[in-house]
Amino acid sequence: MSSLHGKRLMIFGCGYVGGALADAVLARGARVTALTRNPEKAAALAARGIETVVGELGSSDWHARIAPGADIVVNTVSASDSTVEGYRRSYVDGMRSILDWAARGPRPVGTLLYTSSTGVYPQGGGAEVDESSSTAEASPTGRILVEAENLLRAAPPAAVSRWFILRLAGIYGPGRHHLLTALRNGATRFTGEPGFRLNLAHRDDIVSALLACATAPAGVRNEAFNVSDDAPATRAGLLGWLARELGLPPPVFTGQAATSERKGGAVTPDRVIRSAKIRRVLGWTPLHADFRSGYASILREL
Repeated sequence: MSSLHGKRLMIFGCGYVGGALADAVLARGARVTALTRNPEKAAALAARGIETVVGELGSSDWHARIAPGADIVVNTVSASDSTVEGYRRSYVDGMRSILDWAARGPRPVGTLLYTSSTGVYPQGGGAEVDESSSTAEASPTGRILVEAENLLRAAPPAAVSRWFILRLAGIYGPGRHHLLTALRNGATRFTGEPGFRLNLAHRDDIVSALLACATAPAGVRNEAFNVSDDAPATRAGLLGWLARELGLPPPVFTGQAATSERKGGAVTPDRVIRSAKIRRVLGWTPLHADFRSGYASILREL
């Protein structure tokens, strides 16, 4: 029997990752409640057997509508927009609201999982980055993510029994594959240095990492983990491989720096994100060991 059977799980931000996690834990016999600000998304989640509440995470208007004391709480919220203010509303105000709600309960949250980002790291220039790497010079949006992490680290025992922070590399998977979509739509020219590395994590592997944390032995607690496939590909290598799989000519690179719209236009750095810690501590192994495996599974569904 699954260790999640009969557990009560609360998901805040039940979007791309959170929705897939909800389906996975429902299949393992858990009861799932989700908070979303989108009524249409709430209706779609409810149709899948997920209890839903519509509300703004950063406010307190939902506190009285969701009973505290959940066994597992997952904060997978995404930024309401790419500005620093949007990041603060979603991540800092959201985390503060969750912790205020959790502290109201008759007992603390058993395990609180928070999906942060490897965007907290400022390193570039080909650096290898692990959880001990400094976040002191993070970008403006990265500093907001660090602030939200620190709120969780400082959570009182009355609110949270244990926590895990998962710093996610670049998320891709079914329905979220912008480079593949660009090639299929006829794009031939791409920004970014062709030799810069892309650090990736498939959605299904992120879900399995969250499950590994949620079901970790009681003695494992209060850890931050990088989550990536640990097999970074160069931008030219990934796009070239995709082009060959689609029977298209190799892409051309413009020399213009690649930026992330989701991260406020920040330039995508060249670095290697290492995820050895979660593998060592929890025995987690990704289903998709590199982008070829992950994108092959996507291509089979197209």
